Amino acid sequence: MIEIADCQSSEGILQKEIAKRQQISVKYLDYIVSALKLKGLIRNVGGRGSGYVLARPSVEITMLDIYTAFESVLVVQCISDESFCRRSTLCCKANLYWKQFHKQFVEMLSSRNLEQIMQETKEDCALCD
Repeated sequence: MIEIADCQSSEGILQKEIAKRQQISVKYLDYIVSALKLKGLIRNVGGRGSGYVLARPSVEITMLDIYTAFESVLVVQCISDESFCRRSTLCCKANLYWKQFHKQFVEMLSSRNLEQIMQETKEDCALCD
């Protein structure tokens, strides 16, 4: 997402370029791109084989949006499905912890957007140059 957001070209960035920069296979990137497109976070500029751009401004894309393109935020099943564990409706001491953990995790991911992550990345990378 950072590679796509960082691209200044109106033509977008090609998948093979992202794979090269991130040192990952194009095949693995296919999975990533597919999930991001399905979630509505990126889009092709033109038809098949064209570059990718963000579907909306980076400041509007939270880390929760990106995370949930690949994974459920569900930390443990009992906090979302009480029928999963018969103890979840009783006094389960661990249940409260997991509910708090889940809430904090979602809040953390929701509180950061792609633009913020890009700025921090630029600052960190500047230290390495």
